[in-house]
Parts: sequence; C-alpha cells; structure tokens
Amino acid sequence: MTQRMRFDEVLEVADQLSLDEQQELIAILNRRVALASRQRLIDEVEEARKDFAEGRCVPATPAEIMREILK
Repeated sequence: MTQRMRFDEVLEVADQLSLDEQQELIAILNRRVALASRQRLIDEVEEARKDFAEGRCVPATPAEIMREILK
C-alpha cells in the first residue's frame, strides 16, 4: 500500500528541486487543477441535467434565486 506524504513533506521535497524543476512542477499542478475543476463542472452539469430530466427542478426567477442564496 502506498503511503501518502504530508503536505509539509511535499513542500520540503519541492524545496530541494532546482528552480526550473519547481516551475515545471507548478505548471503541471496548475494543469492538473484545471483538469480536475473542469471535470467537476462536467459532473455537476450532468447531475443537473439528470435532475431536470427527472423533473426535480423548480423554475425560479433570478430574484427568487438570490433571495434563497442570501437566506
């Protein structure tokens, strides 16, 4: 079983990389975060479409939505 590193351990290891390696690591992590964010949005849209298709959505005006958010 693979043991996960703690965040502070990851930072310590990253400090040992050269500046170029650190910049490449940042670029890789930024791409991975962007991909994960896109996938989460895709999943949420699919779920919303499923809810809509199953009739679980209630029409609302923007004002009603804002009132609900600000409760």
